[in-house]
Amino acid sequence: MDYDGSEPSSFPIAVKVLIAGGFGVGKTTFVGTVSEIEPLSTEAVITEASAGTDNLDGVAAKSTTTVALDFGRITVDPRTVLYLFGTPGQERFWFMWNELSEGALGAVVLADTRRLDACFDAVDFFERRGIGFLVALNEFDGAVRYDPEEVRAALKLHSHVPIVACDARDRRSGVAALAALVEHLLTATVPSSL
Repeated sequence: MDYDGSEPSSFPIAVKVLIAGGFGVGKTTFVGTVSEIEPLSTEAVITEASAGTDNLDGVAAKSTTTVALDFGRITVDPRTVLYLFGTPGQERFWFMWNELSEGALGAVVLADTRRLDACFDAVDFFERRGIGFLVALNEFDGAVRYDPEEVRAALKLHSHVPIVACDARDRRSGVAALAALVEHLLTATVPSSL
């Protein structure tokens, strides 16, 4: 069959989305929960070799860490598929964020309100690169629930950056955060006159 230049209607549009944030905020859980395929995970056991290198404040019980990336996929509709790339959270692996962000349409920055400072670097990363993002407040058990505007002030976020509540363990909650990101990206790139 000769190619006539028309776009085949059977191929979905692939959209790359990053799931980012600090160490131990729930990125691997988020990707694994919402993915419709068995997620790829590069979790490794935290060893004594990381003592003094990795900051385990607030996550002392954590026994594994992502050393490269997490990968999952979710079909939004027959024409749109989101490919999810979870970034590593430990500072020594941040060099990978540049590569992972290539071609990304947007990002979900997961935040743990018990350790809000753990997402500062992710917010700065996406702001500097002009990649659209939202902040998803991961609702850990026992964590204080803050008003989104309190979080906005603490993170010094622009008013156009959405803040949503999210439970990385709950598929519907994760999907809702992704839907909010897609909506945010569409409204940010589509002229209001349309």
